[in-house]
Amino acid sequence: MLRSGAGGRFRTFRRPTALLPEHVTHIPSENTLTVEKGEQRTRSRALAVLPYAVMAVVTTVDLTAGPGVGFLPLVSLGPAFAGLVGGWRRTAVVGLTAFVLCLGLGVHSGLFESRRGLTALLSVAGVTAAGVAAAVMRQRREAELASVRSIAEVAQRVLLRPVPRGAGPLRIAVSYTSAVAEARIGGDLYEVVTSPAGVRIIVGDVQGKGLEAVESAAVVLGAFREAAHDEPDLPAVGERVERALNRHLSGERFVTAVLAEIGDGPRATLLNFGHPAPLVVRPDGTVGFAAPPDRALPLGLTLHGADAPAPYEVPFTPGDQLLFYTDGVTEARDAADRFYPLDERAALLKDPDPEAALRSVREDLVEHVEGPLHDDAAMLLVRYRQSR
Repeated sequence: MLRSGAGGRFRTFRRPTALLPEHVTHIPSENTLTVEKGEQRTRSRALAVLPYAVMAVVTTVDLTAGPGVGFLPLVSLGPAFAGLVGGWRRTAVVGLTAFVLCLGLGVHSGLFESRRGLTALLSVAGVTAAGVAAAVMRQRREAELASVRSIAEVAQRVLLRPVPRGAGPLRIAVSYTSAVAEARIGGDLYEVVTSPAGVRIIVGDVQGKGLEAVESAAVVLGAFREAAHDEPDLPAVGERVERALNRHLSGERFVTAVLAEIGDGPRATLLNFGHPAPLVVRPDGTVGFAAPPDRALPLGLTLHGADAPAPYEVPFTPGDQLLFYTDGVTEARDAADRFYPLDERAALLKDPDPEAALRSVREDLVEHVEGPLHDDAAMLLVRYRQSR
């Protein structure tokens, strides 16, 4: 682990170069979204064709095997599948097609001379009615959920503003992968602010989910954005965020966070409030976690009488990388219940483009869990440009 003494401030600072006008966007990128949308359209077309394909197979089998086998009622599988994957209008059209098909096959096979033909028609009509009703209810639920998710997504976008691509010699990229489940958005947070003391960063995670978590994250980010500009050092920034959060929180809720300050010297100052230690990647491939000398309680729990965390420094020179992240990354598990080995995946950050490097880690994380994440996962990469 990378550790250093408890020196808390840089001796000299120079105001970083102004932020570049471009801002990084949340990953996935536009190319990734285009590919995902194309795959969704392909799946939608396949599902749209499925009911007709099922009816075609049933028709072929019925004509081949003859009326004695009794495959004709299976034509109702068409509207049944349509009700599961399509809208109510499409379900009604498929049901009408199935009804006409059943009527034609029944007449062709002479099934209306007995009750079998009428039974088949009634089964198709009944399944179609049930499919239409199911499609109507499903579309209403989907519309309600889409509305709630849209509101939650807008709220989170307002909260988590795009970070600058660079400041002075630093290049910055961010990745936020939401594990939205019934719009229960989480409280992962991040921000990058330039100040007279240097570039100041916060990455944190609010306990719990939902609107209460978002409100707590908003309090932390609001206090940090103000304090990062005004306060002379990182401990003062942490104290100001702590006071703002204590006025807001109730009960046992808390926020884990790591604050960083990168000035003009060859070191970065960190202040850790019970958050996972940032990952440090050196140009020679050396990897380690910038763990604090002593563990500290998260923000919001200092009322229990624990000492505030002490600032500490880690070397940060050209070519180095600092990866800040939330526990949704390191606590993601695969099918064998193994945690995601972030330090072992540090080689994925070798891409010259920090956005592409983070995208590689994100894709590897999703592949590790073999499905959607169960918790929000935020990552913020700070890369010190190598001198040319």
